Order: sequence, then structure tokens, then C-alpha cells
Amino acid sequence: MVSVSKGDHVWVDQRTGSEFNVEIGARVVATQAGQILLIDDNDQEIHFPIQTKFRSMHISSVEGVDDMILLGDLKESAILHNLHMRYKEDKIYTYTGSILVAVNPYKLLNIYNIDNIRQYSNKKIGELQPHIFAIGDNAYWSMQRYQHDQCIIISGESGSGKTESTKLTLQFLAATSGQHSWIEQQILDANPILEAFGNAKTVRNDNSSRFGKYIDIHFDKRGAIEGAKIEQYLLEKSRIVSQARDERNYHVFYCMLAGMSKEEKHILDLTTASDYIYLNQLDGTIYCDSRDDGKEWSTIKSACKVLMFSDDELNDILRLLSAVLHLGNVKFQATTTQNMDTCTVANINVLRTVSKLLKLDDNGLRDGLLKRTIFAHGEAVVTPLSQQQAFDVRDAFVKGIYGKMFIWIVEKINSAIFKPKDPSAYRKSLGILDIFGFENFQRNSFEQLCINYANENLQQFFVHHIFKLEQEEYNNEHINWKHIAFEDNQRILDLIAIKSMNIIALIDEESRFPKGTDRSLCDKLHANHSKNENFIPRKTDNNISFGIRHFAGNVYYDCENFLEKNRDTFSQDLMKLLQETKSKFLRNLFLNEFQIGTETRKRAPSLGTQFKKSLDSLMAILSACQPFFIRCIKPNEYKAPDNFDRALVCRQLRYSGMMETISIRRKGYPIRHIFRDFVDRYRLLATGIGPSHVEGDCRLAAEKICKTVLVNQDYQIGKTKVFLKDAQDVFLEQAREQVMARKILILQNSIRQWIARRQFIAIRQSVSLIQRYCKSHREVKRFQIMCNGFTRLQTQFHTRMLTLRYSVLRSRILNIQRYCRGYLARQNYSRKVNAILILQSEVRRHIAQKQMRRFRIEEKMYREAEQERHDEEKRLVSSLGAKRAKEEAERKYQERLKVLEREIHEQERLEQQRAKEKRLLMERKNYTDENDLFNNMFPSNNEERITPTHRPATVTTGGMQSTLGNMPQSMDNVERIDKPLPLPDQDEDLKEYTFAKFASTYFQGNAAPHFTKKTLKQPLLAIKSERDQLAALAIWITILRFMCDLPDVRTPNIVHQKQSVMTKIHSTLGRKFNKKDLEEAQKLSESIDNQPSLTSPDNSLSIMTNNNNNGSSPTSNKTTSRSVKQKLVNMTLKRKSKLSTDVAITRLKDLDLLSSTQQIKMSGMNPFLEDRPTSNLEKLHFIIGLGIHVAELR
Repeated sequence: MVSVSKGDHVWVDQRTGSEFNVEIGARVVATQAGQILLIDDNDQEIHFPIQTKFRSMHISSVEGVDDMILLGDLKESAILHNLHMRYKEDKIYTYTGSILVAVNPYKLLNIYNIDNIRQYSNKKIGELQPHIFAIGDNAYWSMQRYQHDQCIIISGESGSGKTESTKLTLQFLAATSGQHSWIEQQILDANPILEAFGNAKTVRNDNSSRFGKYIDIHFDKRGAIEGAKIEQYLLEKSRIVSQARDERNYHVFYCMLAGMSKEEKHILDLTTASDYIYLNQLDGTIYCDSRDDGKEWSTIKSACKVLMFSDDELNDILRLLSAVLHLGNVKFQATTTQNMDTCTVANINVLRTVSKLLKLDDNGLRDGLLKRTIFAHGEAVVTPLSQQQAFDVRDAFVKGIYGKMFIWIVEKINSAIFKPKDPSAYRKSLGILDIFGFENFQRNSFEQLCINYANENLQQFFVHHIFKLEQEEYNNEHINWKHIAFEDNQRILDLIAIKSMNIIALIDEESRFPKGTDRSLCDKLHANHSKNENFIPRKTDNNISFGIRHFAGNVYYDCENFLEKNRDTFSQDLMKLLQETKSKFLRNLFLNEFQIGTETRKRAPSLGTQFKKSLDSLMAILSACQPFFIRCIKPNEYKAPDNFDRALVCRQLRYSGMMETISIRRKGYPIRHIFRDFVDRYRLLATGIGPSHVEGDCRLAAEKICKTVLVNQDYQIGKTKVFLKDAQDVFLEQAREQVMARKILILQNSIRQWIARRQFIAIRQSVSLIQRYCKSHREVKRFQIMCNGFTRLQTQFHTRMLTLRYSVLRSRILNIQRYCRGYLARQNYSRKVNAILILQSEVRRHIAQKQMRRFRIEEKMYREAEQERHDEEKRLVSSLGAKRAKEEAERKYQERLKVLEREIHEQERLEQQRAKEKRLLMERKNYTDENDLFNNMFPSNNEERITPTHRPATVTTGGMQSTLGNMPQSMDNVERIDKPLPLPDQDEDLKEYTFAKFASTYFQGNAAPHFTKKTLKQPLLAIKSERDQLAALAIWITILRFMCDLPDVRTPNIVHQKQSVMTKIHSTLGRKFNKKDLEEAQKLSESIDNQPSLTSPDNSLSIMTNNNNNGSSPTSNKTTSRSVKQKLVNMTLKRKSKLSTDVAITRLKDLDLLSSTQQIKMSGMNPFLEDRPTSNLEKLHFIIGLGIHVAELR
């Protein structure tokens, strides 16, 4: 004990009544006011009187060590302090020689990536910080170095991190083998499947392994993984039907229900986890915070694909899992029949669902659950079951199905990853043991007894390998050695399974008795072992329990259901029923049971015996391997990070024999070599030593090597071996690597020289060969150039000859064409002259005939007048006398001649008028200048402008009036604007009158005053009529198309128009205009007048209206021709020609049925727009027809 000052590190004795409370490390913070203030390892302040003496802390404990063998203070407190300080710094791994101590951090650490794998590859233990990858790397290279099978034994309590350590070791071995093959991926993907079906959440661990597994990985001669095999041990089947509080069933049930789609659940009649009794017991935990069940389901399915599970096999597994859940919901109602306790199925629909999933007969399954067949004296007796017995039969049936399915899954995985050994090929293995940790719950049953028995075997293997074999070998080799006392658990193994009348033997014996009960078993155990120091008897006779003093502490076991679990069977009636199932998958699971008889099945080994045999086989495999140990430590019981329970850790360290391990590793010589192997490996370090088969005495050679290299270091020479410590082994390896590096450099230089000389000779020969080829290539190239030149010269000559020949031929052909054209022109001229002559003669003949007819008519009329004069004269002679009768007849005759002349003159005048009108009509029809037509229709200031008012229009000649008949005599919606538009004064300030201001004031929908190529959703200005809104939008789209800012319609109209627009205009205004066309135009006007206005009733855009029905007023004769012309042109500009009027009228009728908004939403089409490509002239007509004619749109 020493006095302390500020900054000193000391040990504080705060031990209470607990045996696991040891000294705690502390640092002196202050010494004042008669008090010493310390802060201990738990960061708690402690006050002591100033005169208190403390035990000082060794410098190795203050600074901390990676290997606890290097601790100067070899006590439990020092070991615990070293682990605690490293745990605070997230250094969870610590060495004890070659043994790794791993403290579960309960959080993710970034120390397992690919860079860490590369960092720890091919490194000795101790070169880098302690890591689980270092253990995997040393096991791998020991296998390669010594050509001996290796194994890594991962042990610890439940929740200490064994499963995660196994996965990390597998990950490292798969990466360090360097092949990245498919088999490596299959081995890694086997883990998610086994965890889903064999792991569950417990109070101590969210991913607790409820079975043991030994993964034996096989390597070829190159060190590449070529296969693996998985052995499983003792699946905890009772968890399927019952779980403790705050625990879950196996992960696969929750993952399946969380990850499956609604359709998949519907097929299997599944719902949610809370609806199933097997998943929701004692207010059971449905969710696990550290797991994502839905995501895990995807991982499980992808892993099954990698492991070659077929779709049918996956579906069969899902059907069995669903059947297990539904069986758990089958309820039995207690009844009484003939004074016997019986029961019936309360929910028969659930039982039918189970029958459908298992493909069993409904009645057979019901009878198998409710009845039992007993064979007595060769007769079958069927007895009903009580309610509790029915529940037990159901649960046993479920456990049997799940257990067989789990065994099949392991065999399926092995069939994918296991490759049988070729006797002629080299193969070594590296095994990883991940087995359930030591368990001690509030209620421990038969499974806990088997699990703890397995851990006792592993502890015995550890003790045997570390202590017994070490000290026996030291004694045999006559090594100077001081014996170390250690805890040996062999007596516990004798009690459980080795000596006669052991616990497992008594359980098997009682299981074979038909009348054996759990109480009778408990009585036998107490009767045979009550005096054993490792057996803890029950306190009262009413209690059916017993205890065992295990190496890790006292555990009390409840004997209830011991015999049933040990028998591991279910109803023979259900077994017989399974033989009749239509499910091939389910039938194959029990194929072995079907092949043996009932009596043989009764004599089959019990579960305890099977587990003991498999465990003995495992221990034999481990004994044949060079072991590496990983001791997993659980820091607290709450699965909380950064929480270090010193008492809990101390208990685990003490029961695992860590103190003795450190002592024997510190004092012993863990590395040993046979003389022959030692000489062959390290003879390079000393001169004058040859190979072992050359040296006569390998012992002398080994001593010489050690004296030369290991000067003043701790080593010993035995009878057959050299014994080294870890430090000396590392030193020898480093020295060997240095010597090998120098030798390799010399060898590399010699080989490089030899290779360089060979390359030089090869290059020199190649250069000579290349030179020859180059010269040959140069001459060949020169020859080719010459040949190409001659070829081009020939080509030029041939080209000029062909050109000359072509020119001559062309000139001749042109002359022939000229002569032919002249001949054809002369022929054509002659035909035209002859035709004109013929036409002239015909016209003259027609005129002459016409004049002849007129002359004949006049002559006839004159003769008739003359005859009437003679007849009149004869008629009047009797009354007036000859003279007066002649005078009177002559007077009337002259009057008739005047009337006749007037008629002839009038007829001539009418004919001249008709000819003039016809000539004017021909001139108007031949007038095709579009600009003049536009100016005539829309004159400047003093011309006509279209307005909503009417102006009468008249026909110029009476002849046309007779032809037009009842044609309308006025145009609707026409107004004359005689005054020019007012212009602003020159002095007026126009800065305030901007388009942007106008747009912000009057535009709708916050429309910007900038140009856009997009179609408008609504007109810029407010327009009340929906039809006018559609018309405005149609005008904007047409303008964009006219300016080529918007593509035209590509798809032609379904209603084909065979005539072009110009043809339509020509047919409307051209030479073919006749009375029939006018009558059709009149009908069109009347039909459009009867249609609803395009804009509004007050502002009509009717094409024609009848303002003057008779058309015979003299005042209207002047304007009739002009009115007709205006109507027909308007009809063309508004695209309402006689060819497309029906389509327009149909569209306008449809427009009346729906609003504009509805039209656009329903069809996406504007009824004013053509659904076919249109020319620029059509677009211009449409823009003018709507945009200028309609006042609201102008």
C-alpha cells in the first residue's frame, strides 16, 4: 500500500458481498481538505480520507495492452480493467496469446470492410491490433503451412455475439481465398436461411441461435474454397409452440407475414402475425427493433435462389409454414362422453384450411387430433383424447413437421455447397463451430440441459487442449515447468452423460417405461445423485426439479415435459395419415419413418441419446484439428451499447478459465516444432546447416539455430521438439522472411538476367527479321505506287475518250431533239390553224344561220303584217269603201311595222346586254390576283367594312336578275366606314400607353405580354360567349401555324376532299358558276340563317340573309351583281364553300350540345379547326373570316 498524489492510478477495493465484485481501477483527481477525490473506471466520483492507502496500478494496466499475457499485474481486476478501458474506446477485441476475447459492442463498428480484410491478410497475430480477421487469417495460413485441418471454436453465453462472429469469419475466409467464386457466395448465403429457420429473439439476444452448427469449409491445394458442409445440432422445437415472455418464435414466420404480398397471403389464407397463437403468446413480442422483417424476407428468398431452391420447393415450404400457423389456431372444446373426458374441434374451418395446405383428408386429420389408437394383444383400441391431450398431440405434430423441414433445408443447402472428396485430390478443411451458448433462464427445461451439456463438452475440450495436453507434453519432453492448477469440469460431464446411471441415461430409461412420468424421473435423479457434489437436490418433495453446478454457474431444471421432449415423437395415427398425403414434399420429409415399423420406431434412440452421439462425433472432429479459440463476452444483460457490467463480465471470465489461460500462456510455450520441421524451416538463419535428410543429428542443428538467432531469449529444447513462446516464433518468422527476401532478391536478379539475355537474343533476331521484312515491304510499296500510277494514267485516258465520245453523242442528240421539237411545233401549229379555221367557219356558219333565222323570222313577220294588211283591207272594203279601207289598212300596217321594229330593236338591245354581261362575268372569273381580291373585299378607309348592321345590295342588270331569281339581295353584317380612324395628336405624350400596361390591365390569367409559341388555355381578353372563346383560341392556333411557330396537323381528314382549295374556289367563283350553283348558295344561306349565330344573336355572322325576296326593284339592279360577288367571296373566306358546309354545320350543331370547356376536356379538339393539313391561303381566309368579320374577335 502506498500514499497517492494527483494523477496516480490506483486500485480501489469496493468489494461487497458478491463474489464477482473485484477491485476497480481509479485515477486520483484531487487531494485537498483532508479528502482524496478519485474517478473510477465507471466515471464515478469516490471520496476517501487523505490517510487512506491504495495499491498502485502497474504501468501496463495504466496504458493498456493488446495481449493480456503482457499484463504486469496478473489478477482478475487487471484483466477486467484492461477489457473495460478498451471497450470504452470501441476496441472490442483483445488477445490472450492466440486466444481472442471479443466483447459484444451491441452497435455497428466500421472495422469489417474490405480494406480491413486486405489489411489483416497474411499477418501474424500481434502485428496489428487484435481483430477477429487475424484469427481467421492465422487459421487459414496454418492450414496452408502445416497441411493440417484447423477449427475455430466460438464460445460464450447467449447474446455474446457468437453468430455475428461466425458470419464475420466466413466473410473473411471467402474474401481471403481470392477466388470470388459461386461456391463462396453460396456458403455466405446459407447463413440468412439458417438464421431465419433456426434463430429467434430471446430475452438476452435478438438473434439467438436455437440450434448448433458446425461449418466445415473445404480448400483445395491452392487454398481456394471448393465446398463446405453444415452439421446441425438440437433444434429447439419447443419454441414453435410456446415462448417465454418478451420472446418470439423463429424469425421466418414474422419475415414471411411481413414480406409477402396480399395476393400471396390470400392464396395461403394468411393475415397478420398478431392473429396466430403460436406468434402471439403471453402478450408476446410481434416486432423486433433490431430487425426489418420485410427486408429480411427478400434476403431469404434471394438466398434460396442462390442455393438452388426451386419455386415448387419454396411453395411447399410456405405451405408447411402456413399450415403450422393455422394448426396453432385450431381450438378444442372439452366435452364428456360416457363419463370420459373428450373434446371436439371448435373451429372446423381452420382445420379444413390445414387439411388443404397439407393435402390431407379432413376427417382423417380431425380423428388423428381427437383420438388415439392403442394396440393391445394384437387388437387396435381407439380411445378419445381429452382437451389437454388434444393440444399436446397438435403441438407434437407441429414440432415434428417443423423439425423434419429444418433437417431437409440443411440437407438441401449441403447438396448445393458440398462436393464429395476425390481420393486422388488434396483437400484440407477449416471448421467453424457456432453452437448455442450457456443458458440459465427462470425456467430451464430439457433443451437447456442439452445445451449446457454441449457447453460443458466445449469447456472440457478447451481445458484439455490448453491445460492438460500442454502440461502432459511438457512433462514428457522434460521441460522445466511449474504445474498450474486449473478448474476441471470432467466430473460434471460424468454426472450428465458419462458414468453409469448418469442423468441422460436415467431420462432414456424412464422414457421407455409406458407408465413413466416426469415426477418418477425426478425421484430417480434425486435417489441416484443427491450425494454428488455437482448435483443440487430439490428443496421440497412436491417440487419436480433439480440443479447442476455447471462450470458457468448453478442452473435449476424443471422436469416437466422432460420425457415427452426426450421421446421426440407424435401420434402414430397422424404418422399413418401422413403416408396418405398428396403432398410429395411432405411425404418425403417422413420417408425414413415410413420405412420402419411401429415397434422399431418405438425402440429408436431418444433425442438425448441422438444429441450425445452427434456431440461425441463433433468432439472427435475437433480433436483431430488444430483449434483456435474465440471467447465471446456479453457486457450487459440489456443489449445496450456502452454499458459494461463488471460483475457479469467477471463471472464469464472466471468460469471460462481466463485467469488460468493467461497464466499457462504466459509461462508456457504454445509454439512447438519437431526437430526435422524446425531445421527445414529455419536452417537459412544459420550457416553450415543442410536439409533435415542430410543432417545426421537434427537436435544439434536445431540447438545451433536457436543459439545463433534466439540469443538470451526464452525457449527450450525438448526430447523431440523445440518449444517457443509467441514472441520468439514471431521473431524467427520475421528473421526468416528477411533472409528469404535477400535470397529471393539474388535469385530474382539471376532470373531477370537470364530472362533479359533471352529477350535480347530474341529481340536481335526479331530486328533482323523485321529489317528484311521492311526492305521487302518498301520495294513492294514502290512497285505498288508505280502500278497505281499507270492505272490512274489509263483511267484518265479512258475518261477523256469517253468524255469526247459523250460530247459528240450529246450534240447529235440535241440536234435530233431540236429537229423533232420543230417538227412537232409545226405540226401543232398546223393543227391549231386548221382548228381555228374550222372554228371560225363554224362560228361564221352559226352567226350566219342565226342571222338567217332572224331574217326569216323578220321576213315572216313582215309577210304576216302584209297579209294582215290585205286581209284588213278586204274586210274594210265592204264597210268603208276601197279607198278608205286601203288607207285604214295601210295606217294599221305602219303601226304594226313600228311595233315590230321596236321589238326587233329591243331584242337586239337585250342580246347586246347579255353579251356585255357575259363578257363582264368572264373577266371577273378570270381575275385571280389574290392581293387585288383582298383589296376589293376589304378596301382602305373609304371602302366597305363588315359590321353587324345591314346594307342593301342590288344587281346591276335586269338580265342577271332573271337568272338569279329569288337570290338574296343584301349582305348581312356589312357596314361602311367612310371616316378614317382618328390618329393621336403629334404633341400628345404616348409613354404611358404601353402594351405591357395594357396586358397587365386587361389580359386574363396573369398572361405575360411576351410572345409564346405555346397554345393558350383561355383567350387573352375576357369573352363571355364560350363559342367565341373557342373561336379566339382557334384563331391563335391558326396564326401560330401560319407563322410556322406551331406544326400543322399531320393526319389528313378522315372525310377525304378530292379537290384542292383552289379548285374549290375556282368551282365557286370560276367559269363553271351557273344558276344551279346560285340555287345551292341560296339554300346554303337559308340553312345557315336557320343555324345559331357563331357569336351571338345580336352580332350575327350569317353568310347570307334575304333582305329583298323578289329582287325586281329597279333600284337594286345596279348592286345585284356586286352583292352576289360579295356573298360568294365571303363564303370562300369563311371556309363555308358548298364542299365543306355540311361538315361545318355538323360541328356547329355538336358545339351547341356541350360547352367549350367540356369540348376541350372530352376530345382535346377545337371544333373550329380543320383536322387535316391546310394551305397558307386557307389559314389566311380563316384568320380574316373570324378575326376581322366578328366584332368581338376583331
